Amino acid sequence: MYVDDETWSALDARLRVVEARLRIGEEGVDDTGTPDLDPETFWVLTGLRQRLGAVEGGGITYAGTVETPGGSVEWQYGLPTETLLALDEGAIESASSRLAALGHPIRLRLMLAVVRGISSPAELAALDGMGTSGQIYHHLRTLTAAGWLRSAGRSRLEVPAERLVPLLVAVTAAT
Repeated sequence: MYVDDETWSALDARLRVVEARLRIGEEGVDDTGTPDLDPETFWVLTGLRQRLGAVEGGGITYAGTVETPGGSVEWQYGLPTETLLALDEGAIESASSRLAALGHPIRLRLMLAVVRGISSPAELAALDGMGTSGQIYHHLRTLTAAGWLRSAGRSRLEVPAERLVPLLVAVTAAT
């Protein structure tokens, strides 16, 4: 089986994280009881701890910088864990709808195609395995209603900048 360089790089990165986690178990914790993380390996966690300070329960953050055919997108977001665990019904409904919209393989393929620069419904419908034009429009309406896509004028679609990194985070979390 042939494995390309990108796959090897991804596997190497994952292995380094696993090895660092094992070192944490072997090396113990610092004076405060916090795992002693290598700041070179866990630079995001180090920064998150500094940012959160004494926030009880910790927090979640994600960030990214993405080059697209439409330009560069840089974005970050974070919340205390307590806030995420205490979502009200409206926030739960909204999050559920957004996640459900990505839950269909065709819709996820459409999203990734738009990120790669294929932005007209006609171009998207021409891609292999996408279904009929009626099915494509149904999926595009679902993605637009959920906020994953928006009109970019002249029968073109785009992923809003504030949704691009969250989209890629969702894909990362699912892979």
